[in-house]
Amino acid sequence: MARRLLSGLALWSTLTALAACDMATAPLAPPPAVPRPDRPAPVVPSAESQALTERYARVEADLLTRGLLRTDGGGADAPFDADILARNFNRIALYDEFVPVSGRLVARETSSHLRRWDAPVRIGLIFGASVPAWVQARDRATVDALADRLRTASGHDIRTTPDDGNLTVFVVNEDERRALAPHLKDLVPGITSDVLRAVTDMPPTTFCLIIAFSADAEPHVYRRAIGIIRAEHPPLLRKSCFHEEITQGLGLANDSPDVRPSIFNDDEEFALLTDQDLLMLTILYDRRLIPGMTAAQAAPIVRVIAYELRPDPEPISRISAEDHERTAFAADLVQEPAYVQPASDR
Repeated sequence: MARRLLSGLALWSTLTALAACDMATAPLAPPPAVPRPDRPAPVVPSAESQALTERYARVEADLLTRGLLRTDGGGADAPFDADILARNFNRIALYDEFVPVSGRLVARETSSHLRRWDAPVRIGLIFGASVPAWVQARDRATVDALADRLRTASGHDIRTTPDDGNLTVFVVNEDERRALAPHLKDLVPGITSDVLRAVTDMPPTTFCLIIAFSADAEPHVYRRAIGIIRAEHPPLLRKSCFHEEITQGLGLANDSPDVRPSIFNDDEEFALLTDQDLLMLTILYDRRLIPGMTAAQAAPIVRVIAYELRPDPEPISRISAEDHERTAFAADLVQEPAYVQPASDR
């Protein structure tokens, strides 16, 4: 993979010259000791970065005070059945949260197609020099545990890797993020200026970001993703960003205020993935669904799968025979090419 930006420790070597003297005079005083720079000097963030650190700490404290950023996965106050699960999946997996407009990603929900990975997903973390080693270790533990949950829920090969991986997450402060363009060009040849600006010009109101990429030949099969996590975030907001952005990078791309219980809801009620979110990931990677399907094509199959995952007190016979026939037909088409649409960044 391409070089790492703002990551790793500088390597230092010390050359010690030893001299012998046969003179019978008093030995010379040893030269003054030169301290070895065993570790690089701490990075001093800019005033802007420090201001963001303070801002996001206030945001997290305020959300917690209001009973938000829940970590319980949903509870009795947020029930959902198979019908709700199917409807919410369609909203999250088959719509886009952003569209590119005049060089920027603008929040505008638009219908899309089913997208996911077919190759193994390898999550790589790249830290800016501003991130202390102990924080890096904590973040790696968070993402290791998350990858295990995502792999179990999806049945797809999802793991962390010590290198850049194909789902690369940068943990950088404000100054480091603005300097990412050269590295992003190395990681994603042909990356557009619009996408670069979405990263380097990310406004403070955007807490974190992920952009997934596909090839022209298979526009609905992800091949690479780039995520941005702000190093200024306090622990829970930071963990929430890892959960949401990495999972969205797997294909659950949208947010909706109507989907609950879910992390894919900008009201910040839930900080971490909920039980429903993991079930939506299970649906997304079910082989009866095919990359490129529209909401209309996927809906009857999604409903069947939802009832398998979340049996309703009423008989499953509520699902029509036509739905079952479409499901069987889709399973036969798994090896068919995806529906072809113009390539997009997400």
